[in-house]
Amino acid sequence: MTWIWILLTLTLLAAAYLLTRPLRISRDPDREGIQDDDASVAYDRVSRWPVFTFGRYLVLRPLAGFQPQGLLLDVGCGPGHLTAAISRKFRGLNTIGLDISPKMASIARNNWPRPAYDNLDFIIGDIKALPMPDDSADIIVSSLSLHHWVEPEKAIAEMHRVLKPGGRLLIFDLRRDSPRSIYYVFAVGQALFTPEAIRRTNGAVGSFWASYTAAELKAMLSATPFEKTAVRARPGWLLGEAMK
Repeated sequence: MTWIWILLTLTLLAAAYLLTRPLRISRDPDREGIQDDDASVAYDRVSRWPVFTFGRYLVLRPLAGFQPQGLLLDVGCGPGHLTAAISRKFRGLNTIGLDISPKMASIARNNWPRPAYDNLDFIIGDIKALPMPDDSADIIVSSLSLHHWVEPEKAIAEMHRVLKPGGRLLIFDLRRDSPRSIYYVFAVGQALFTPEAIRRTNGAVGSFWASYTAAELKAMLSATPFEKTAVRARPGWLLGEAMK
């Protein structure tokens, strides 16, 4: 029986090794995107799941360290859950959520209506041509949106334009070179629980394929006009920071 235990141990060790190895896949931006109204409604539902709540916490925690004041812009806000969480936590902020999808912006306004959220507003706009004047925002955040951007360097340069001198940029997204175990958890969760409208866009799996590695995000931020940049890499996600 000893050889059976040896074989079992070796099998478990091999499985553990494989599951902790990072994914090595080329970026595929064409596999992801929330393009229609049905997918927008479905994304609003899944945004209430605990995994998304945890993702919002990962943005709120470093944001608190900025001691935010003035105007905050949430770029690619989707149905507005992060934008609303920021407005609740930092009542002194004027908070604006921006999304390119009219349906997403409409859902966000219905989710968080005025006057109950008097420091919160939602607008429609393109990240490559933000409808805001130069040096007007104190903080810009973006969560789970970077992998959608067709021209990320141009988008980040546009955010630099809108930020005031000393303004801060915070970008949260998935990490393509995550451990395989995290990728498999998302793949199984998508197959079993994700609404059909999102599965048609390839959902979380497509988001991983379309996201960036830590090295790619570092290079991207370093090539922008921002004076100070940094990237925190964790299993499953990335957090990019920049100061104008």
